[in-house]
Amino acid sequence: MEFTLNGKKGYAKVESYDDETTNELSSNYKNVLELLGEDSSREGLEKTPLRVAKAMQFLTQGYNMNPEEIIKSAMFKEDYQQMVVVKDIELYSMCEHHMLPFFGKAHVAYIPRHHITGLSKLARVVEAFARRLQVQERLTTQIKECIQETLNPLGVAVVIEAQHMCMQMRGVQKQHSFTTTSDFTGAFSTNHSTREEFFSIIKAR
Repeated sequence: MEFTLNGKKGYAKVESYDDETTNELSSNYKNVLELLGEDSSREGLEKTPLRVAKAMQFLTQGYNMNPEEIIKSAMFKEDYQQMVVVKDIELYSMCEHHMLPFFGKAHVAYIPRHHITGLSKLARVVEAFARRLQVQERLTTQIKECIQETLNPLGVAVVIEAQHMCMQMRGVQKQHSFTTTSDFTGAFSTNHSTREEFFSIIKAR
């Protein structure tokens, strides 16, 4: 939100959090710090429980989003029946097994039957499902199913390429590994040339 102070323009950070949830999370994170052997009252950590409480609500805000309604908010009748591809959609999510981030890109395509949706809505659907505790496999399928069930296109394709901090920072500690998942419906499942065209498009740089 823009504001003017002493004749100078600036921006105010606007965020909204549930006070009860924030307080409870903050209290729990304070306990976590102390269980780890830290002094939660020292200067550097004094406000950390509150910051983490707000951060976690931001990182999991997808629970409060309705992906189907996102698509329906910009859904239009159109006779176009060729492939629509939005590639390189940045995504950031949290692994539900260790609550560590995984991040990467999603590539989403569909072939309209009678309706199209705003291009930004496909990215928002990715965001709505990614901003939850997730596994990459489920995330891929949820995006696919949401688009298929809401738009009823001739086919949907979703590919996600991501790096997982639970593999890079702990456990096997392989810093350069990528995980790729894919899921398809309709023409992308049954027509080899259609699927190959999709892969050719997302590989092009």
